[in-house]
Amino acid sequence: MFQDAEAVLRTLLSDDRATLLFWKNSDGWKVLNYGCPNIDKSSYEQDGLFGMSDYISDKDKELYLSFLDELRSLLKVNSHAVQTNKNRYELIFRVQEMTGNEVCYSFDVSVHKDGDGWADSMLVKISELSPEDLYRYNLSKVITNDKNPAMFNIGAQELFKRNPDKEYALVQFDIAKFKIINQQYGEAFGDELLEYIINTLKNQCTDEQLFVRLTADVFMIMTPYEEKEDLIRLVDRIREKLLGYKGVNYRLVFGINSIKDKTKPLRDFGDGAAFARQSIKNDALKYLAFYEDDMSVNVRNAKWIEDRMEDALAEKQFVMYLQPKFCISTGEVVGAEALVRWINPERGIIPPMEFIPLFEKNGFVIKLDYYIWEEACKKLCEWKENGKRLVPISVNMSRKHMKDEGYLQVLNELVDRYDIERRYLEIEITETFDDDTVIKGVELLKGEGFILLMDDFGSGYSSLNTLKDTFFDILKIDRGFLHDFVGSMRGQRIVEHTIHMSKDIGLDVIAEGVETEEQLRFLEGCGCDVAQGFYYARPMPVDEFDRLY
Repeated sequence: MFQDAEAVLRTLLSDDRATLLFWKNSDGWKVLNYGCPNIDKSSYEQDGLFGMSDYISDKDKELYLSFLDELRSLLKVNSHAVQTNKNRYELIFRVQEMTGNEVCYSFDVSVHKDGDGWADSMLVKISELSPEDLYRYNLSKVITNDKNPAMFNIGAQELFKRNPDKEYALVQFDIAKFKIINQQYGEAFGDELLEYIINTLKNQCTDEQLFVRLTADVFMIMTPYEEKEDLIRLVDRIREKLLGYKGVNYRLVFGINSIKDKTKPLRDFGDGAAFARQSIKNDALKYLAFYEDDMSVNVRNAKWIEDRMEDALAEKQFVMYLQPKFCISTGEVVGAEALVRWINPERGIIPPMEFIPLFEKNGFVIKLDYYIWEEACKKLCEWKENGKRLVPISVNMSRKHMKDEGYLQVLNELVDRYDIERRYLEIEITETFDDDTVIKGVELLKGEGFILLMDDFGSGYSSLNTLKDTFFDILKIDRGFLHDFVGSMRGQRIVEHTIHMSKDIGLDVIAEGVETEEQLRFLEGCGCDVAQGFYYARPMPVDEFDRLY
């Protein structure tokens, strides 16, 4: 340890700008003019060396870590460091003064190497951060969000004022399936990866660029550009620096949107960048998408929906419709599927495809499912109290429910409250693929006595595999599967054998999307018992269902 290093730093921190020169001789590292003993060689692993291992040798790293450890022990504060080039590093230290004020200092470390490539001296320049540098440092450490990006907006407006003639764009990116990385490698590694990204962006972004961390793993850069290729080159450079940290494979997904009107809120353009990013989330062959003008309708519509969804649920704008299921041989109604329509005072009936996918993404589908489940139980209870013939109502269950077992408690409370036998509230779940969480959820539902329907069978690639040891009771053949296969003799044989195989292993079969007499007769010949589709009836309000069936 330095015998009088504290006095050295007090002197340095009292000046507007000061310099420390470390040099190495046969006795080890020393501070010029102070005659201090060797630096302690113990390393400190949390001082922001992320990204440096590819540039400095193990010996240099040990010396650098020791140097950081010495500064940390003196200042007793957290530090943050990035590498600006192969021989230069920048550290940021927060210092708490006796008055209680917090001051940030920058330590600019330049390493000089000898002819063999080993460090023989380090020049350290220490200065208090300027207000702009302090702002950028704070911004790099903060987690903001696109609904309250105060710091980012202030910085953006400053850049616009300084560069009124330049065009700017927002580049937004995230780590695909970041939750899986946390699960596989641990949350500590996930935090380390995020810190690595922050440090790298601080290094890569110039004074004319601004970056911010929007949420846990979503980052955004505002950058000037002249042509589209400039933005592509920026993305490629960022990917080159960020991918493969510590040998771990992960995917970065980028969305870009140009700022076409600097007087409008940045959130509008950030939404566009997010939409472009999300549009390729499930395409493993793409990592970059530009926001296009024709996407604006979708973005505005998504915002309109999210702004109104809570009020719509409270005001019962979501309405349960029922689509009847028919026995093919007798034409009798043997059940119904509960579907949802949004009847909005401004827009009228909003089709499910306009809001269900969005609710799946933002999690609101859980609240909506609970609401429809209760509406179905109310209707079953009404039929029972009025002495009407009960037919099962099947309700859809999103995979979002499978993250915890709260859905099971909700279902049990509903059937008990409305005194409904569980066999009359059927549960439809999309085919399970190899998702262990969904498989466990299905097993729990089966154990509680619910009838389970495998929805959209044939829409995926693991359909036959899902039949092995399945807990489902009924198979629902997907509309697309039916339409695509009945057009050829080979396709018809596939449908026919699928139905026969399902019945042989004890599964009942329902065909969805039946639209023609020809399809109906084909299914009847294959041994399919139940069908639903426009041939029989479209989804309808419950009052109409009661009147007709």
